[in-house]
Amino acid sequence: MSDFRLRVFAAVARHLSFTKAGQELFVSQPAVTKHIRELEAQYGQRLLERSGSKVLLTEAGRLLLLHAEAVAASAQQLDEQLLGLRDPDEAAGRLRLGASTTLAQYVLPAWLPAFQARYPRVQLSLLNVNSERIAEALLRGELDLGFVEGRTKNRDLHYELLLPDELVAVRQPTPAGSPPRPLPLAEVLASPLVLRERGSGTLDVLETALRERKIKLGELKTAIYLDSTEAIKTYLEAAPGAVGFVSRQALRRELAAGLLEEIPVQGFTLPRQFEAVWVQGQPLTRTAQRFWSFAQQQAGSKAR
Repeated sequence: MSDFRLRVFAAVARHLSFTKAGQELFVSQPAVTKHIRELEAQYGQRLLERSGSKVLLTEAGRLLLLHAEAVAASAQQLDEQLLGLRDPDEAAGRLRLGASTTLAQYVLPAWLPAFQARYPRVQLSLLNVNSERIAEALLRGELDLGFVEGRTKNRDLHYELLLPDELVAVRQPTPAGSPPRPLPLAEVLASPLVLRERGSGTLDVLETALRERKIKLGELKTAIYLDSTEAIKTYLEAAPGAVGFVSRQALRRELAAGLLEEIPVQGFTLPRQFEAVWVQGQPLTRTAQRFWSFAQQQAGSKAR
C-alpha cells in the first residue's frame, strides 16, 4: 500500500548510491533518478545532495527517511495482521530469518522442522552470513529476525539472550592426547592459528579477549582465515600443530569421534552469548514474534 517512490528513496538513503538502490529493487538507475525527482518536485525541496559520485541526505531527506521507514514498518505490520485475521489460530505469511554461521549450522536447523510442523503456512527462509552482515540486512529491511554471536553491538538494533556458548581451543589429535593440565596462553598462541573471517562474531570474541590481555591479533602467527566453522574444523584435522578457536556447540561430533582434541588454556576462557536481534523500536511481525517465542522454548529445553 505504500508509495513505491518512498521505497526507492529509502534504498538510496540506505546505500547513498543510486546504482545500489536500483540493484536492490531491480529497477534501472534512470528509473531511480526519476522517482527521486518526482518526490523532490512533490515536496518542493531537495532531498539529496549529489556531488560527483557522492550522495548525501539533506535535512528534508533525513526527515523523509524517518517517515519512509515508519510507513514500511506499518505496511508490513498491517499485512501480518490481515493474514492473522484470516486464521487467528494459525500464523501465516513470510518469515525471513538470518543467523550467523554457528547458529545457522548447529542450532537452528534442528528447531526449524518442529516450527514448520506447527505453522505450515509460514513461508520460511534462513540467511546464513556472519554477524556483521546480519546487522546490515536487518537495517536494510531484508530480514524480520536475526540470530547472532559475538560482543559487538549496533545501537540501532535490539538484542535478547537466546543461549550461552563458549569458544574452545582445538587441534588435530596428538599421540599424547589432550593435555592433562591447562597450557599457558603464550604456548597455545605460538601455534599457527586458524581463524574466522573479519566480521564474524567468533573472531570478535577472540580478538576482544586478547586485547584485554594486551595481545594484538596481528602480531600472532596466522595460518589462514576461513569463512565457516566447517572449513576450520576440516583444516585442523589435516594440519598438525595448528590451533583454532571453535564453538563448543559445533564440536560435539569431532570431539566424540576423536577427530579433534580440546586444549585447555590456563586462565583463558571465551564465554559468549547467542542472541536474537531485531531493529530497535520496531515491533516484530506476527510470525517473527511466534518464532522468537518458539526459539526461547527450544533454548530452554536445550539448556536443561
